[in-house]
Amino acid sequence: MKNLFTLNRYFVKYKWHLILGIVFVSTANYFSILIPQKVREALDFVHDKIKGYKALSATDSEVFYTELGQDLLIFGLIVTGFAIIKGIMMYYMRQTIIVMSRYIEYDIRKEVFSHIQTLDQSYMRTHQTGDIMARISEDVSKVREYLGPGVLYGINLVTLFAMTIYAMVKVDLTLTLFALAPLPILSISIYYVSNLINAKSLSIKQQLSRLTSTAQETYSGIRVVKSYVKEDPFAEHFSKESDEFRTRSLALAKVEAYFQPLMTLLVSMSTLLVVLVGGYQYFDGKLSAGTIAEFILYVNMLTWPVTAIGWIASIVQEAEASQARLNQLLDEKSIITNHNQDVYPILGEVEFKDVTFIYPNTGVKALNKVSFKIQKGERVAILGRTASGKSTIGELLTRMFDVTEGQILIDGKDIKDHNVKLIRERVAYVPQDVFLFSDTISANIGFGVQKTVPEEVMKYAAYASIRNEIENLPLKFDTMVGERGVTLSGGQKQRISIARAFIKKPDMVILDDALSAVDTNTEQQILSFLDEELKDKTAIIITHRANNLLNYDKIFILEDGSITEEGTHQDLIKNDGFYSSIYQQQMMQQV
Repeated sequence: MKNLFTLNRYFVKYKWHLILGIVFVSTANYFSILIPQKVREALDFVHDKIKGYKALSATDSEVFYTELGQDLLIFGLIVTGFAIIKGIMMYYMRQTIIVMSRYIEYDIRKEVFSHIQTLDQSYMRTHQTGDIMARISEDVSKVREYLGPGVLYGINLVTLFAMTIYAMVKVDLTLTLFALAPLPILSISIYYVSNLINAKSLSIKQQLSRLTSTAQETYSGIRVVKSYVKEDPFAEHFSKESDEFRTRSLALAKVEAYFQPLMTLLVSMSTLLVVLVGGYQYFDGKLSAGTIAEFILYVNMLTWPVTAIGWIASIVQEAEASQARLNQLLDEKSIITNHNQDVYPILGEVEFKDVTFIYPNTGVKALNKVSFKIQKGERVAILGRTASGKSTIGELLTRMFDVTEGQILIDGKDIKDHNVKLIRERVAYVPQDVFLFSDTISANIGFGVQKTVPEEVMKYAAYASIRNEIENLPLKFDTMVGERGVTLSGGQKQRISIARAFIKKPDMVILDDALSAVDTNTEQQILSFLDEELKDKTAIIITHRANNLLNYDKIFILEDGSITEEGTHQDLIKNDGFYSSIYQQQMMQQV
């Protein structure tokens, strides 16, 4: 249970729920113990009364029956009262411990969700979304079962055992030893089976993660799956994974299926031994009939807790496996650390000094000794072939990754010394892979600001040249875009993302090929906004188009992660290099 020990901090946090729960469980079990004692007293009372019954006259017999009935009624009322008190205590023990488990479940989910958001891109790129989802849903649910029913019935087991055995020993030690004789065998069985359950539970969770990842990936890429007519192969693959999950689940079920009858058999042996040994002692005059009945009730009271040992063991072992996976996730630390909480303006001066970057998940060198400087308010273009390292520059400037070698300066200060949250708030970054949330268009545009008004949303939608198209929709800005913006075209998604960036009123703008799906006229309308409204802000445009870069202050050409050309449009045309070649080709295509 070493992984489950990490949950002790929650027990401390909700200590009063736990303490009161223990009190209620103990009280309920105390009154449970009193019931067999009253039954013993009632039986012995009747037994003693009947001994003298034959010597009574008819009149005395009538009085005898009346008194006996009254006495038994009192016994019955007392037992009923004990049962009612026990029931009330059981209600409150669930209201404390089970409620505690729900509070802790909420805290764990919140903690895991918050922690995942702190992890850097390296972790996200090396772990499947389905696996992360399985941990935050299935694993947390298994841990809650341990915190609620597992803890509740565990406390119930310990307190009931202690009280029952004390009561049994107090009455007769010999009979107690015979009644408890099968328990050592049960303990050994539990230890052995628990290890099997733990191993099989972990195996099931790993397979469930694969199943979840497969389903999530298939649903996310359903349009590609359908367009290539790959429904059957994907269904077959999912079926194989499901079969493996079923096989592992059945293996666990078989272990548990063997375990339950074994425990029932051992508990039944305890009852049999009580009747057998108690019967001999009764005939020898050492025990009363009431005592034997009391012991039988005690043994039957222990039946559910003893039977529940296997169930509790299963819950604990499954929770241990789940918490191990959660601890592994929570132990992951982001490479990107933030040591600055200050708030200050970002001027927009950028400098790369011999920057080399290697993606940690693939080992691919994206940038190699890249150096350049951008002054405040300049409009800069970065041009290059696919996989030349253009997008990496945008990711490094928003500090999604840290450089492998070299240094990035913003406003003369190392980017690692800046407040990373402030950088991301003040830099409007539109990535190449546009992502929209399954919400309204208005909510997607206003995503980056604390509070928006409809007029502002419409204004920045106009700046992104998307307002007219939105207003032609039936629900206008209240239109739901679907998962990842599936109901919109590529160009519409790009422009909504641009509006989302502009509404932040940023100090710096980075557009990573964010105009690739729009026509030239629309592109010019969007860029005119940069000229007019953001003319004093630094703008970095990552693009594959060379024919619209005539008025840029600087143009950098990237090839294989290195800058091969640098200058204005006129400078690069004179160089007669890669830029000149691309420009001529694109001009010819327009003709």
